[in-house]
Amino acid sequence: MTAPLLEVNELVTTFPAETGRAAVVDGLSLSIAAGEVLALVGESGCGKSVTALSILRLVPKPGRIESGRIRVAGRDVRALPITEMRAVRGALAAMIFQEPMTSLNPVQTVGAQVVEAIRLHERVSADVARRRCVDLFERVGIPDADARFESFPHQLSGGLKQRVMIAMALSMQPKLLIADEPTTALDVTIQAQILELLREIRDRFGMAILLISHNLGVVNELADRVAVMYAGRVAEEGTRTELLAHPRHPYTQRLLASIPSRTRRGEPLAEIPGVVPSPGEWPVGCRFTTRCHRAFEPCAEIVPDATAISDTHRAWCHAVAREESS
Repeated sequence: MTAPLLEVNELVTTFPAETGRAAVVDGLSLSIAAGEVLALVGESGCGKSVTALSILRLVPKPGRIESGRIRVAGRDVRALPITEMRAVRGALAAMIFQEPMTSLNPVQTVGAQVVEAIRLHERVSADVARRRCVDLFERVGIPDADARFESFPHQLSGGLKQRVMIAMALSMQPKLLIADEPTTALDVTIQAQILELLREIRDRFGMAILLISHNLGVVNELADRVAVMYAGRVAEEGTRTELLAHPRHPYTQRLLASIPSRTRRGEPLAEIPGVVPSPGEWPVGCRFTTRCHRAFEPCAEIVPDATAISDTHRAWCHAVAREESS
């Protein structure tokens, strides 16, 4: 059996808190095969973006990775010296950040920024790097690519800035692409174009993609598998069809019920009461127990084990375990 391109096992990433250090990501495990798209979904504050930053060892201080294993294309990311880690970023794994306007340097042309990224990893002339950048701009659908090379970020639309970020991420043809909310703040038409672009990239280069999103419509368009994250842990995972058509964890069910649907037109949207607890204030047992409509006696005190619903579908829920055993 081929090893996954990305393997994350029992990852714990912490930040300072009043009580010491709080785990924003707490025992998370996931894997992605080459050419596969895994969507990591959940509300804001669940730890999705910190998971992505942990994979690339970009967690901002004073945060730190406390424990766990991260392997990209067989390389133990946590064991690499920083010089080798810089080579991994770009050549093996690259990231499209959530806000292109804040990720791009406002006083440098977008072309110069992509050229800088290319020359950081390869010893090529400025002319060669420029030609490659223009080619990348054309590949990701930036019109009049040669002229756009000289544009500053503020001169581009949100959709074009996102395409520049994708071109930069693709500059070294990484094996793993991490896309953190790649369609945030874009209108529906541009969202569709970006998703189609990511699909083409996956098909053309065979990249694995970790798609981080709270938008289940976006997930349904692109993902092969889905992992639902809540309060630092995975609550449910399965294929896209299994998870979106037959959700079992109460959190996943409520997330899906809160999406507007033509079949429920005129009906009030479902809501999840309360908010995601802050790290350090999580319940002892199931993290969702304080907001769950199906919670019963063991939920508040005992951490649920994974319950297998099928070979590819699992949920960490006492209610699901009871249903499956009955």
